[in-house]
Order: sequence, then structure tokens, then C-alpha cells
Amino acid sequence: MKKSNEPVQRFASEAEERAFWEREDSTRHVDWTKASRVRFPNLKPTTTAISLRLPVDLLERIKIAANKRDVPYQSLIKIWLGEKVG
Repeated sequence: MKKSNEPVQRFASEAEERAFWEREDSTRHVDWTKASRVRFPNLKPTTTAISLRLPVDLLERIKIAANKRDVPYQSLIKIWLGEKVG
């Protein structure tokens, strides 16, 4: 006898959906025997804007370094932070 999957509710936000899947067993909603592997090559991670106060001299040095590398200074800051944090 084929088991029918329970429908998944609609979510108001990504946070609500994340909380749902943290507490629910996905096998109640998904037939994993029919799953297949997929790739999302253009998927970009969720980002959030922050405000960061930097000394003017430091910001100018970052902008010069970014200009030498031909990248926006915000992107260079993200690269450096990513390298440092690992």
C-alpha cells in the first residue's frame, strides 16, 4: 500500500521554514526513494547589510588596495574577512 505524504504548509518567512524543518521529520512530507541529485551552480548565499565604522585612513588604504586589484572595496573586505575567518 502506497503511503501518501503530508502536504507542507506555506511559510511566511525563511526563518519560519527553517524552524519547521528543524523540528519536523522530512519523511512525513517527502518520498526520498524518488529523490534525485541536483546542482544549483548559480545559488548565492543569503546576505545581510551591516554598518561598520572604520577610521578614515584605514578605509582609504582599503580603497587603494581594492583599486590596485580592480575590485570594489566592499568585495575586497568580504574576501579578506572570508580568508581570515576560514
